[in-house]
Amino acid sequence: MTALMEARLLAFAAILFLLSLSVGAVAAERETLPPLLAVHGGEGTRFAEPGMIAPDFTVLDVEGHPFRLSEEVSRKPVLLLFWSVFCELCRAEMATLQRVHDNYAGRDLTVVAVAVDGEPLRNTIGGFARQEGYTFKVLVDELDATEKWKVSDPYGVAATPTLLLLEKGGKVLLRRGGKSREDELERADSSLLKK
Repeated sequence: MTALMEARLLAFAAILFLLSLSVGAVAAERETLPPLLAVHGGEGTRFAEPGMIAPDFTVLDVEGHPFRLSEEVSRKPVLLLFWSVFCELCRAEMATLQRVHDNYAGRDLTVVAVAVDGEPLRNTIGGFARQEGYTFKVLVDELDATEKWKVSDPYGVAATPTLLLLEKGGKVLLRRGGKSREDELERADSSLLKK
């Protein structure tokens, strides 16, 4: 890993830490995160929260195939998790995601996990996903031309894991930080799919 990328990852980690302090650690147990102003979006820009349309993005999965959110949510709801390979709580959340994915296999729900670790760790992320047997889409966030994260910045991800449930069409139904209870997630998914 280059020194520049290490410095960027360290800066990103510091920003996430500072943002998580401002949001508060107790947000993990709340149904939704409080509305926040975007760091890079300018005054009045808001992060993806319930009732809003989720920001569109296109990034590559661990195999190098492009994934565009707007194409997926035009067809069906999406369960979206932001995670890191360095986060123990995220690993438990990924196992929960796999069980949800297995329960809804063949039905109208797409399960997607976005690794916030960045492009230099694509092979590590992909190896971990294969080792754990994840069969849902695992994407890797990357920096854009202005050095902003393509996915996690517009979504206001201040800590991992952060989970969002998007209705068909892209409206955010649920946003949750921290560990999700599998039974709550199951109820939200099945309720959404009955609509």
